[in-house]
This record gives sequence, C-alpha cells and structure tokens, in this order.
Amino acid sequence: MKPQNIDDWLNQLGQPSADRDYKPGYERMLALLKPLHCKRPSLRIRIAGTNGKGSTAFMLAAGLQAAGLKVGLYTSPHILHFNERIRVNGRPITDTDLWQHLEKIMPIALAVGASYFEVATALALYHFSQNNVDVEILEAGVGARLDATTAVPADMALLTPIGLDHESWLGDNISSVAEEKAYALHACRWGISAPQVSEVRNILLQHHESLQFSEVFDLPCLMAGKHQQTNAALAYMALNTLCAHDVIHADKNTLKQAVSQAVAPGRLQHIQYQQSHIWLDAAHNRHAIEALLPSLPDLANPFDAILVYTRDDRSLSNELELLHPFTKKLIDQTTIASPEQALQHILEEQPEAQILLLGSFISVAAALTWLKQQQP
Repeated sequence: MKPQNIDDWLNQLGQPSADRDYKPGYERMLALLKPLHCKRPSLRIRIAGTNGKGSTAFMLAAGLQAAGLKVGLYTSPHILHFNERIRVNGRPITDTDLWQHLEKIMPIALAVGASYFEVATALALYHFSQNNVDVEILEAGVGARLDATTAVPADMALLTPIGLDHESWLGDNISSVAEEKAYALHACRWGISAPQVSEVRNILLQHHESLQFSEVFDLPCLMAGKHQQTNAALAYMALNTLCAHDVIHADKNTLKQAVSQAVAPGRLQHIQYQQSHIWLDAAHNRHAIEALLPSLPDLANPFDAILVYTRDDRSLSNELELLHPFTKKLIDQTTIASPEQALQHILEEQPEAQILLLGSFISVAAALTWLKQQQP
C-alpha cells in the first residue's frame, strides 16, 4: 500500500525518533546517492563534536546568509517536525517537496537497507542540489568516522567541544571519542576547532596539522547561556577564514551581528506560559549539563523546579547532583512519569513557577506540544 503521508514513508525505516539506528559505513549512503546525481555546491562545511553542533550550525548559516550566499542547512534531530532538519535560507523544506523527494528516494533506500539518518541526509543533499544552494552545512550524527554526512567530500570542518557521549558506538574514553570525531577533518582544506582539553587537542592535530582553534570572546548572543559564546566564536572564526580566502565577502560587523542574532530551537528556549517562565534545553549528557551550569543563576536563582527527562536508553541519574544547588525541586521520571505530567503538577501548585526542563529533544518536544495544547 502506498504511504498516505510523510510519516508513513519514514515509518518504513522504523521509529528512531532520536537517531538511534546508527549504522556506520558509507556503502548504503553512496548507493543511495548515486542515482540522485546531486550537484556539489561551491562550499560544503561539516560540523562535528559532542555538544553545540546545532547552535554553531545555525550561527554559521546566519553569517553566510548575511554574506549573500544561498545556504542549505542540515541538522538533527528535529523537535516537532521532520522538515526542521532541512532548511534553505532558514526555511524548512515544505511537505510538498519532502513528499516528492521521498517518492524518488525511498524505493532506493529500502532496496539498499538505508537507515533513517542516511535517508534524512540523502533528502537534504538532494533538496540542496535541487535548490542550487551556494553552501551546504552538514551537522554530523553520531561521531564522524563512517557517518552519513562524511560520505561526501567537504571543504571545511568545524569541531565543537568534545566530551563523552554515545559510548556504545564511540568508546568509553575521551581519546576514543576524539579519534572518531576527528574524521570530520579529513580531506578538508580548512579545519577549525573550539577550545578542547589537551588530550583531545593533540589527537585532532594528528588528523589535521593546520587545524586552528577558536578563542572565546565577548559576543552577546540572542541565545541564552554563556556556553553559546564558545559556539559563536567558532562560527565567527569560520566566517573570517572564508573571508580571508576570498570565499565570501562581508564586513566583520555584519558577520558578528548575524552570528549574535541567530536562534536555534530547544537551546535554553524561553517560553512564557501565563504567569510562569519555562526554559527548555535538549542537554542530554554530563558534558552538556556542565556547560549549562554557569548560566543557570542568571535565569532563575533558584528555579522552582528543574525537570530532567531523558530517553529510555539513557540515564542522567549521576548528573542530578549537579543540578541540586540550582533548584528548590528536582524531578525526573522516577518521581513523575512524564514531562507533561510534571509541568501540569508544578503549574497547578505554583502558577508563577520558574522551571527548567532538559534531558533530550524528545522531552523538549513533549513540553512544547503540551504547552501548545493548553492554549485556548
């Protein structure tokens, strides 16, 4: 039976709502791309790392658009709609385009056994080719070595701060993770990294001798959180490098303003709900939570409640102790079953509550959906 909607198409690949179907290797990806004949853009940029990839990608895209380029942006996972993953000049792919691309790509994908993430990546590359973008920004999924996004050549690679995550795939120590992420640098003319711990720094330099490291500076960002300064510095250095090599042409103030004004959903996203203030963040590992901590007193001191809801294949139980000093109540799935129930419980008791919810893109999506449903 022919699929009736976009979700029907994607459901044939299973239900990896947060890209849990990682299949390393390029064979399926290359087989998927071969009949699509995607054009390589003038510039292709990879972004890998543990945390901050999405924020950096949105900042970089904003800067490149401000320089007059047509920008294809591919990020993952999405929050509410699959379309969010694939954008051209900030606009998500339409349902019409997505449907047409799926009709072309899905038969090939099913024949070669492609994963959900591989299909999403192929959809992005095909859509960007059809729209004749000047530059593609590809956010890596798990790691970088044998990731679907590194199956195609790139001109520049950016590495955000690297920490432990996806240990079952990347290894349970920082050196193993850094080795996997470093493959984003391969065959790239330019490589730029955010500041890294010395162990990671040394490994990255072994993969790219001319790798540059960005320096954090005071650039006020529209996105909340002091850690966004690190992402902004990385994006800005990438833009300056492209300017220095006459790839793009824009003055520094234009680029700074574009980077500082960029917004990525689900990153300390602020929602005012009636009299309450709610912040939503997809922080899903210790590395990300540690990055958030210095910013929390500036948002609420203390929060009335911090809600921690992660995926069923993860645990943040060891990280809860980090959050205790910043809140009156700490709630997770062992206390109240779902983020929606937790929000309802707190807001019924305290309509003017200040709340932080984090743990995954799934928990952010659940909160946004619930809050939308409460609107009259």
